[in-house]
Amino acid sequence: MIRDFSDKDFTLGILGGGQLGRMLIQRTIDFNISTAVLDGDTDAPCKNICDRFENSSFNDFQAVYNFGKSVDLLTIEIEHVNTDALKKLEEEGLPVYPQSVILEMVKDKGLQKTFYRQNQLPTADFILCESKTEFKNKIKKFPVIQKLRTGGYDGKGVLKINSQSEIEKAFDAPSIIEDCIEFTKEISVIVARNKKGEIKAYPAVEMIFNKEFNLVEFLSSPADISSVVANEAEKIATQLIEQLQLVGILAVEMFVTKDEKVLINEIAPRPHNSGHHTIEANATSQYEQHLRAILNLPLGSTQVIRKVVMFNLLGEKGYEGAARYQGLNEVLQLAETHLHLYGKKLTRPFRKMGHVTITGDSMEEIRKKANKVKELLKVKC
Repeated sequence: MIRDFSDKDFTLGILGGGQLGRMLIQRTIDFNISTAVLDGDTDAPCKNICDRFENSSFNDFQAVYNFGKSVDLLTIEIEHVNTDALKKLEEEGLPVYPQSVILEMVKDKGLQKTFYRQNQLPTADFILCESKTEFKNKIKKFPVIQKLRTGGYDGKGVLKINSQSEIEKAFDAPSIIEDCIEFTKEISVIVARNKKGEIKAYPAVEMIFNKEFNLVEFLSSPADISSVVANEAEKIATQLIEQLQLVGILAVEMFVTKDEKVLINEIAPRPHNSGHHTIEANATSQYEQHLRAILNLPLGSTQVIRKVVMFNLLGEKGYEGAARYQGLNEVLQLAETHLHLYGKKLTRPFRKMGHVTITGDSMEEIRKKANKVKELLKVKC
């Protein structure tokens, strides 16, 4: 049972001190909630805005367990944490959201895909392979997508294999081998569920990826999709979070095919890059929604209040060192341009240093302004 968050000594623990935790803490301040953060980076973005910061690895059993014993409720901003420690804390009565069993599944893409298949949730056909040799023996039809079962993120651990001869460059590790889907759009739906079982989904957003580094480069909301696709995407996300019985926020990334089928690609059981825009563009941000969900409070409205384009502010190629932001003065003169810097002292190529949201009434005008801002604003050193 969760203690009342308004108690003066209530503390919310967060595993991970990156930008997602930072934006979550910005909402906890409005709720007057004390926060503690565990992260191995001495310069983590959360360090100077949380009430207590512990510099230890969130993969270390003892560090996570001891940290959990010092808080009243534990959540995450990254899924790659020590779930054995979380299980023990749950057994001892600490509320942990999202639950450890879900985190264990999400960390393994093979378990994810198997869950979709077992629960009749639409996803690309796949097989599981333990090695490159098994890959060679099992796969005869190409192209396919190989994804490492564990350890991959932000496009890392993913390969497209076009022919039998290209298997030589494949990962020699446990993987999933998926059919290569011909999709027209990539979309995401953020959905939330509290312990009472109340569920609310945000309208789907459209994602455009940086082809060089496979990171989301532009996001637009609302997505340019038919009402049929929008309703189907929301239905799938709602069914998924209900079947998982997850408490908190869930990001569901999906493909839309040429014949308007919607297929689950991957999920993240935490606030997500594809929900940053909700801070300015929706009635309730994904960060406040996550907070409401894990505290078992009524969920907020997900209504779109402004059209929006969001883009990640990435470190420029060829620059590595103390971050400097070029073009800030020009960008801050533009109306409805919202800057979010993550407090990272050092930049390197393609590192996520912040994001920018541009809101307005006309998507055409917003996109023009987003392209202008992207040209003006650079992270160098």
